[in-house]
Amino acid sequence: MDYAVQTDYSDPGVHAQLFDALPDDVAGIAAVVRNLVIHYRGGGIEFTGERLAEIDHRWVEAMLTTDQKRNGTPLAEPREPVDRIVGCCRDYTLLTVSALRHKGIPARSRVGFADYFRGGYNHDHVVVEYWNGDRWVMTDAQLDPSGGHPFDIQDMPRGPFLKSPRGPFLSAAEVWLGVRSGDLNADLFGIDPGSPISGGWFVRNYVHLQLAHLQGDELLLWDNWGAMSDSLDGADVHLTDEIAALLVASDNGDETATKELADRYQTDPDLRPAGRSFVTSPTGAPYTWIELVRPAV
Repeated sequence: MDYAVQTDYSDPGVHAQLFDALPDDVAGIAAVVRNLVIHYRGGGIEFTGERLAEIDHRWVEAMLTTDQKRNGTPLAEPREPVDRIVGCCRDYTLLTVSALRHKGIPARSRVGFADYFRGGYNHDHVVVEYWNGDRWVMTDAQLDPSGGHPFDIQDMPRGPFLKSPRGPFLSAAEVWLGVRSGDLNADLFGIDPGSPISGGWFVRNYVHLQLAHLQGDELLLWDNWGAMSDSLDGADVHLTDEIAALLVASDNGDETATKELADRYQTDPDLRPAGRSFVTSPTGAPYTWIELVRPAV
C-alpha cells in the first residue's frame, strides 16, 4: 500500500486547501491538530447530544466540515477547547496522517495499547507512524511534547518484542501474541481498569482493527465486522494468531508477510468490513449496522 496516498477515510475532500498553509514538519502539523480536536473523555469538558456524536465522525472530510461550520478560520488559528471537534486518539492520529499525506509524507495509523496514561495499565490507543526517508518513526500526535514525558513522544522508542525494556506502545498484534504465550495479562489491556471493555476479546478485536487501519480502512474504534466478537467463546482465535504473527513479521520487514496480509484482507470476509459495520458507539446511541459510504459534502 502507498501510505502517501489518501484513503477514503483520510481524504480531506473539499477542504484539502486548508492543509496547504500548515507547517511542513510533523511536530508543527501535530500541534495544529491538537488545536482542532478535544478528547471526549480526557479533555476536561463533558459533551452530550450532538456534540458528543462528533466522536462518530468516520471521515476526515466530515471532521473538517464540522470545524469549518463552527469556526470558519484557518486550521492553525486558535480554537477554544469547547469549540474543537470532539474525538479520540484515532481522530488526532487520522487528521495528522491526512495532513502528512497531503504534504507527500507517507504516514499511517497504528492501533495498539499505551502504558503511559496510567501506571500499571495499558490503555487502548492509536498513534502516528510516518516515513522519514529511512525508517518508520512513531509519534503520539495527541500529546504535547513539552509535557515532561519520560520518553520522546515525537520519536517513540521501540523495545525488543516482549522483552525488557519494552516500548511505551505495543501494537495490538504484539499484545495478542503476548497474551497467547502467557507473557502478558489480558486484564491489563483495555479502555480503563475494571471496565468490561477489556481483556482477551478486546485485544483480539484490536488485532483485526490494526490490520484494517494498515490496509487503508481507518475505522472507528467501535466499528465491528467479520470475525470480531465481544467474547472469546467460539471465536476463531487461530485466525487471529495467524494475522497477529503476520503483522509482527511485516513490522520487522518481512515483505512476504506484508503481501500475504494484503491478499488475505482483500479475499477473506472475516477480515474485511465489506461495506458494513456494526457500531457500538460510546455515545449511548442504539447499537446498529451502518453502511460504510462516505457522504457527499
